[in-house]
Amino acid sequence: MPLSSGVPCFFIGMLPVTLWIILLLAVLLSPLVWLLPSHRQRGQMDVRLEARRRGLAMNLSRQDWPHWLQDVPPSPCAQYHRARRSGRGDSWSYWQDRPGEWLNQWREPCSDERLLAQLASLPADAYRIEAGAQMIGICWGERGGAADLDRLAAVLAALA
Repeated sequence: MPLSSGVPCFFIGMLPVTLWIILLLAVLLSPLVWLLPSHRQRGQMDVRLEARRRGLAMNLSRQDWPHWLQDVPPSPCAQYHRARRSGRGDSWSYWQDRPGEWLNQWREPCSDERLLAQLASLPADAYRIEAGAQMIGICWGERGGAADLDRLAAVLAALA
């Protein structure tokens, strides 16, 4: 229906077929974009694959974080771990309350100088380190890249 100036109105029924096809394809393919990993997820995948190449295992584990931590860490959290050498019977666990401040479950600071030297090299988003008779693991926020993974791997190897 032309206006008084002779310019036709573009109603839905008057759109060209090509434009309809493009619009239909855009509507059909737009949910597929949601399936693509984000930039952060791609970075996490790269770090996890590199950790696997270095002999570290990783699993997402639900953690019962202490109520006294300054920042609430994510749950589930990525836990990177490796086996300990035989003969290591000590068992301990420390949480990083603030960068560089490692506390046990009773909020006592770590007093082992050898352990503190290793813990000082961990990134700020390493939330917990724990060791048992068989395994040693670090709960890490995975915000860093390969450089932080190098530091985690070095600490795990030194304390294993």
